[in-house]
Order: sequence, then C-alpha cells, then structure tokens
Amino acid sequence: MYFTLILKQNKYSRRKRRISYLIYFIYMWSTVHYWPIEGDATGGSYDERTRDVCSDAHASNARLALKGSTASLSLSLKRTGDTMSHRKFSAPRHGSLGFLPRKRCKRHRGKVKSFPKDDTSKPVHLTAFLGYKAGMTHIVREVDRPGSKVNKKEVVEAVTVVETPPMIVVGVVGYVMTPRGLRSFKTIFAEHISDECKRRFYKNWYKSKKKAFTKYCKRWQDEEGKKQLEKDFASMKKYCQIIRIIAHTQMRLLPLRQKKSHLMEIQLNGGSIADKVDWAREKLEQPIPIANVFGQDEMIDVIGVTKGHGYKGVTSRWHTKKLPRKTHRGLRKVACIGAWHPARVAFSVARAGQKGYHHRTEINKKIYKIGAGYHTKDGKVVKNNAATEYDLSNKSINPLGGFVHYGEVTNDFLMLKGCVVGTKKRVLTLRKSLLVQTSRRAQEKIDLKFIDTTSKFGHGRFQTIEEKKSFMGPLKNLFFSSPLLLPFFRLGSRFWSLSAKSDPFLSLVPAKGFACFFCRSLP
Repeated sequence: MYFTLILKQNKYSRRKRRISYLIYFIYMWSTVHYWPIEGDATGGSYDERTRDVCSDAHASNARLALKGSTASLSLSLKRTGDTMSHRKFSAPRHGSLGFLPRKRCKRHRGKVKSFPKDDTSKPVHLTAFLGYKAGMTHIVREVDRPGSKVNKKEVVEAVTVVETPPMIVVGVVGYVMTPRGLRSFKTIFAEHISDECKRRFYKNWYKSKKKAFTKYCKRWQDEEGKKQLEKDFASMKKYCQIIRIIAHTQMRLLPLRQKKSHLMEIQLNGGSIADKVDWAREKLEQPIPIANVFGQDEMIDVIGVTKGHGYKGVTSRWHTKKLPRKTHRGLRKVACIGAWHPARVAFSVARAGQKGYHHRTEINKKIYKIGAGYHTKDGKVVKNNAATEYDLSNKSINPLGGFVHYGEVTNDFLMLKGCVVGTKKRVLTLRKSLLVQTSRRAQEKIDLKFIDTTSKFGHGRFQTIEEKKSFMGPLKNLFFSSPLLLPFFRLGSRFWSLSAKSDPFLSLVPAKGFACFFCRSLP
C-alpha cells in the first residue's frame, strides 16, 4: 500500500508547523512498526537542506527539522502485509446452482439415469452392480507413470472398501423406442423368488399374507404357461431394442439388520437382441459375482446418496463468508437477500435449509482390487484376501475389530481409490464408465504392495491378531474367556495357591457353578 504526502513548509506558519509534527509522527510510527520508507527531497537526495533525522529512530529526542523558508517533502509509505480491518464488499457467488433444489432424496438407492452406449461387437455383459460401503483404509503402491516425478516411487493412498455379494437375477424386461422415450414392452419374472426379494413389494411384510408371485410362478409349471412364456421371449427378440435384467442383492450375506433386498434393473450391452434375451433367460435365478461385471484397474462411476446433515444455515450449507464480529442480530447470515424490487427473494440467493442426503454421481473411480470373499479350499477356510506379493502375511481385508459401524467383510469386495458418497452401510450403485478412458491414469496398472489392516478405532498398531498376541503376550481377557479351576488352600483369611511362591488371591469368578480363584505366581 503506497501513499504520498507532499507539502510546502513555511517556518513562520503555525498551521504548517503542526503539519510538520504530523509528518514526524507518521515517520516515527512507521519506523517502529517496521514499514519501509522511501523518501524523496528537493534535488533528489537526502541532505541537510532537506531534513535532519536522528540516527536512532527509537530515541526519545528524535526530531524532524525542516530548514528553509519553503521546502517540499515527499514520503512514500509501503505496507508489507495484506491484512484488512474490514470486510470486502464484493465476492464471487458461493455455492453451485447446478444442484438445485437441495432437498432430501426420494430414493435411498442411487438411480442410474443413463447407461453406457451399446456396442454390439462386444460380448453380452452387465453395465451396473450394487454394493455396500464398508469403510476406508490406506494402501502402499509403486507408481507406474513414466516421465512423472513419482514414477517408480512408493505412495500412500486412501481407498474405500465396498462389499459386493453376488446378485440374483429374477427377471427380464424388454423396452421399445418411442418418440417420447423408452416404453416397457414385456416383463418376465423367474419361477422361484426369495423372500428377501418379495419384501421389496410389500410395505409391511409382517402383516401381509405373503402371496406375491404365487399365481405367476404357476406359469412355469403347466403347459399353457410354458407356451405363453415362449411367445413372450420370442416377441421380445422381435420387437425390443433394449434388454435389461431385474436383479436383487442378498441381504442375508451382509452384517446388516435389514432383511429387504435392494432391487434394480441392469441394462445388457453387447451382442444382438436375441443374444441378450438368451443370456438373460439362462441367468435367471443364478448369482452373478462382481468379477463378471468389472475388471482390475477399470474406471467406474459411483452413484449414491450423500451423508445427511439435517437443517443447516447459510454458512454451513453454502459456505458464505461470516459477517464481522460486531454485526447486529447474528454473524452466520447473508446480509442482503435482495433489492426492494422485485419484491421477492431470487432463487440464487443463499438460504438455510436441508444439507446432505442428496443424489450424486461421482465419475472416474479407479478399481484398485477385486477381492474374493471367504471361501473353502481343500477343507480349509481361506481368508487371506489382503495379502500381496510383497506382504505374505495371512490377513483378511478386515481391520482389527472390523470396520467401524459396519462389521466384517466376508463376501467379494471392491477396493476403490479415494472416498465415495454416503455413510457406512449405504447401498451404492456401481456403473461402467460412460466415457472412453484414454488417459494415462486410467490405463495405469496398479500393483499393491501393502494393505493396512490396523484398527480403525483409535490409533492402530498391529496388522493381525497374531502380531498383537506375540507383542503383548497373554492378556487378562484370555483367562476370563475360558474358565479355569486352580488348586488352592485357605490359610487364615486369605487364599493361596499350592505353589511355593505365590501371590495372594486376586479375583473371584464363578464358572459352571464353581468358584474359580486366580493366583499370580511371583518370579
């Protein structure tokens, strides 16, 4: 900040003399506060004609003497900091208007509003899947990006684990193209449908008669019904342009209390219409694993509902600037919400309201790992789905104590880079990318060196429970978990063990109707 004071000094003028004192005060104040001063006197140099300044700026007898009948003095003060003691009166708008209206989503499950474009040259495949957010951890990997500064170097990155148990196909839907969009042509359901899927068709499963699909299932049993189903499949091959399957999740495989499964339509891409119908008919009542839909190092899109925060003000909802401290009637507000006329509040003005629980689509999430769930091999349960080529320890993807607010992941899972929308346990829709991925980041091969499995509740230290046991030794809870009966005898008012060196009685635990006395042996 620059400003210049230029004046003419008359030594016989009292008013001018006071001005000289003011200039002297400004000079002294700027010197004390470490403001650089650039001076320019008559003739372009500092000499005795212009001014005499004491060498010690902090001395009490420093004086400014202006000599001559008339003199010209120019001071340029330069302020080094950019601090302001007031609030700015203009700023870019806060918050995006592209997500209006910011209100609670109607559906808890993310909706696919656009499937990838069909390519008939590829084999028949699914374009979406459903998963459940378990939690986050971090990994160590070596970057494979030639030309980059981090090439061939290890980096630590945050990842999200999404549990994806196999989905069950229960129906086929055919669509025809009309001038007004898609119209469903025919829907065919499978013969056997589980109760967790039927619950989706009832508002109160407990009070219902549970008669859904009882008459429909008889079509697959009698001859007339089979003939009608054959006609329906043939008409779908003849008239439909888009084929989608109806699939549901398996809630019984998840560590959740919910019993009602999530149901969605998944579009089939690749191949001809006849190939799609035959593929869907073959997969009826069959589970589809996540490995058949997505691949390693693939870029996908995540559709879901964000974490809800309830009713919030403008500072939290739109991130507007707080008003100065002494503002009357509140600080976390918008000072002006509009002009007198038009006599209404514009939609673009930040207002308080619902924050969070909005439907969002996040694109370009890279798959770091497609892990297999717990399975049996040669009569043994295999759980080492978190082991890598560099870390051969026998550990699962679950951290010590499980994922916080979720539990233990026992099924197939996806490991995605970064974070995803929603809270733990929230259902997420995973969709194939709508774009043709050609960037180096999208085509980079991921080679994981280490997956962290320490406890996510607090500061974890150990990767596995075996590592913790070997470091900590036997813990007290191990003794109390398995009741023991130790020989003891009573001497006076205390209980002692039969060993020569022992410690007095420590604790009393009832076990199977007996009194269990634990004694600690002295070294």
